[in-house]
Amino acid sequence: MKKIFMPICFIAAGIIFSSCNPMKPAKGPEDEIYVVADSAEFTVLEPVIDSTFERIINTPQPEKLFTVKRISVERINNYKDRKNLIFLAPLDSKSETSRYINNVIDDAVRNKIISDSNLIVRKYNLWAKDQLVMVLSAPGMRELISKISRNADDLLNSYQKISDKRLFESLYNSHFEQKNVEGRFLKDYGWIIYVQPDFKVAVNDSVNHFVWMRCSPESDVERWIFVHWIDNASPAYLNPDSVRIIRDRMTKKYYHITKNGGYVVIADDYYTTSEANFNDRYALLTQGLWDLNTKAMDGPFVNYTFYDDKTHRIYMIDGSVYAPKYYKRNLIQQMDVTLQSFMTEAEIKPGRKEDLLSAAN
Repeated sequence: MKKIFMPICFIAAGIIFSSCNPMKPAKGPEDEIYVVADSAEFTVLEPVIDSTFERIINTPQPEKLFTVKRISVERINNYKDRKNLIFLAPLDSKSETSRYINNVIDDAVRNKIISDSNLIVRKYNLWAKDQLVMVLSAPGMRELISKISRNADDLLNSYQKISDKRLFESLYNSHFEQKNVEGRFLKDYGWIIYVQPDFKVAVNDSVNHFVWMRCSPESDVERWIFVHWIDNASPAYLNPDSVRIIRDRMTKKYYHITKNGGYVVIADDYYTTSEANFNDRYALLTQGLWDLNTKAMDGPFVNYTFYDDKTHRIYMIDGSVYAPKYYKRNLIQQMDVTLQSFMTEAEIKPGRKEDLLSAAN
């Protein structure tokens, strides 16, 4: 089904910003979405809103992808600097939020909302930098519930993408990235991934095409990233069974505890594989829990596996978290965002390539 996205045409006073007053970055936790709605209408809409944005991931404890917080339209001035905002009301309800929506969109957008049942109205950088403000409206309440339900995946994905963008900008620091390590990966293997200052290379196995980086080993919060590749490969490897077999083979070999023979495997619970777009490539996204075969440790992981046409390689890029005393939703998102910094040599701009290769020498 075709999904329509349209920028918001706001006409209310005070919304247009001058270039002389640069926006400040949006504030607030990444996993909070503020929904501007009247209390009575929100009671009706809350089930479909919660099922859209408050989806549960298991890390292994259940955690919400986002937490929804309702505010009244009268309080909007106190929340204009928040990262994630939604205005929620039917056009015909005459509620305060409905009147607000009708006042700040122009006639063309209003008519489009009425005529197009799949229209999603969103605006980036409205009141703050890297902010996403969305208007979810429809002619009536039943149509609005149906619209949210039909477009749930797209609505969630919009907030996940802007959150990933903000998070990468907060993680990435050109002054502290380990360019010498990245340059060696580029020189020796033809790929790079962003290496944060607190990561160390634990395994660099050129024979078996496996690189493992660790952050804070033996601590309360550990993060692991590995890159594995198969030369002269076939896209036929891109199936869920192969992903599981290859990952378990790699972690059994490299993610092990010497003293008791324990090693990491994919847990049976909460294991999913889905199709994904990884930097404009078809990929399999695998998510779930890892644990030891001895059941002594566990945690979440995220894995992208894809075929690269130019190098004829299958790449598997994987991030894991071990933090038994803490919530891990934000930690596994950091892993996901870091994995998405992966690039092959053909994707690197010439100036950056030269800089990295110089750092490797």
